[in-house]
Amino acid sequence: MLRLLLLSACLLSSLAAAPTQPNIILFLVDDMGIMDTSVPFLTNAEGQPKRYPLNDFYRTPAMERLAARGIRFNQFSAMSVCSPTRIALQTGQNAARHRATNWINPETNNAGPLGPPDWNWQGLKKSDTTLAHLLQQHGYQTLHVGKGHFGAAAFAGADPANLGFAINLAGAAFGAPGSYFASKNFGAANSKRSKHAVPHLEKYHGSDTFLTEALTLESKSLIDAAIQAAKPFYLNLAHYAVHAPFESDPRFAPHYADSGKPAAAQAFATLVEGMDKSLGDLIDHLEATGIAEDTLIFFLGDNGSDAPLGDQHEVACAAPLRGKKGSHYEGGTRVPFIAAWAKPNPNHPLQQKLPIPAGQIQTQMANVTDIFPTVLKLTGVQAPAGHLVDGSDLSILLSGQPDPTRAEQFLMHYPHAPHRSNYFTTFRSGPWKVIYHYHPDIPTHGGFIQSAGQSYQLFNLKDDPFEQTDLASTQPAKLNEMMQSLIAALEHHAALYPIPTPSSAAPLKPKLP
Repeated sequence: MLRLLLLSACLLSSLAAAPTQPNIILFLVDDMGIMDTSVPFLTNAEGQPKRYPLNDFYRTPAMERLAARGIRFNQFSAMSVCSPTRIALQTGQNAARHRATNWINPETNNAGPLGPPDWNWQGLKKSDTTLAHLLQQHGYQTLHVGKGHFGAAAFAGADPANLGFAINLAGAAFGAPGSYFASKNFGAANSKRSKHAVPHLEKYHGSDTFLTEALTLESKSLIDAAIQAAKPFYLNLAHYAVHAPFESDPRFAPHYADSGKPAAAQAFATLVEGMDKSLGDLIDHLEATGIAEDTLIFFLGDNGSDAPLGDQHEVACAAPLRGKKGSHYEGGTRVPFIAAWAKPNPNHPLQQKLPIPAGQIQTQMANVTDIFPTVLKLTGVQAPAGHLVDGSDLSILLSGQPDPTRAEQFLMHYPHAPHRSNYFTTFRSGPWKVIYHYHPDIPTHGGFIQSAGQSYQLFNLKDDPFEQTDLASTQPAKLNEMMQSLIAALEHHAALYPIPTPSSAAPLKPKLP
């Protein structure tokens, strides 16, 4: 009888301890495009995964493991540079709406010569509605580890602790680390890079700990603390990898020594593999602590690839896609996205709220603004009235089914220069994509060069997924239709535009062909 009572008490204790909210991990990789992995995201005509040479160059077994446990998207888009995506993830808003339309220079307003002067260089503010704020208000332990880059150095957005994260470890205003090496104090030992020294990691200084490893170790410790506190957690693990400087991770360098690739590309590949080891170590830790079934992982990149392979506008570093980080082509905006329960169990009550099939590929379009409403729906949290959300809930797509109610559209607005592509807006609607090039008067040392005003590119990504055939001159009716949609989308988001000259107050809005 006593044994039965003890067994009943243990059972009741176990039931009482059962979590009522899932843990959320947003595993964000810097500058990782859709081809920087051994996991094939692109598909053939039948929707089956198709491998390309870059899939055989990179080594990402943990990504393969995560993809086998969940679903991956082959048409998942981010903004083509980092800060706009990071703020979109926290707000559910397209960059055209939140107006941080460029990467944020920590020290200097980098609107560009003719960029909109009132763009959101300040970044996120304490008063802004963020995913971290909302989850914190509903009992979550909110943890930020790694790159922040939410705002310039003089403003609140420089510190993720101002944005709803109870703990900020290693997040600051800058995007590139001073160094990946603890032997260089992560940049603090180099006077030229000291402003980019990664903070809060002093205990590793002087050791042989690589930055990616240090962030992983700290994440595991913070997870342990959340378990001890019996609180659900939201971990924003935002690796500095695989951003430049391309410092080779010595743990993986031998894997690429005979690849025939340039030294910088080999170093980039070691950063990819080190990031992947972090993912695998994190999954192992979730399993060891017994919370893997309670934990949902979103894995993604923040913009297209920056691998040091080839020209930014050609088929090179994201081959077979065209372009790379900062460009207006798909290689600049297409990123890997995997969603999976860390340990799938279809009978688990939390997983039944969001069933995710194993090993599937979703071919329907989605983008970074969709994660915010998806997490809120799963956790039963509501955004405050008046906070406009551009994203849509991904629940149906994550179940492996098509969602006919979704508008398959993506707006990428970049009214800035200089970068790999300058002063442009792209708009996707289903298979069609239009690129609008603003051509403001370009300032020179001797005055201004009068330009043509605007130009257009049009692609059908179903027939031409690698953007090799510009249809702007041969499909005028479709070009006009797509430009009308692009203009309407910009107006809907209250977008800001380039200006014709620095002295002019009139914005340079898109025009129909």
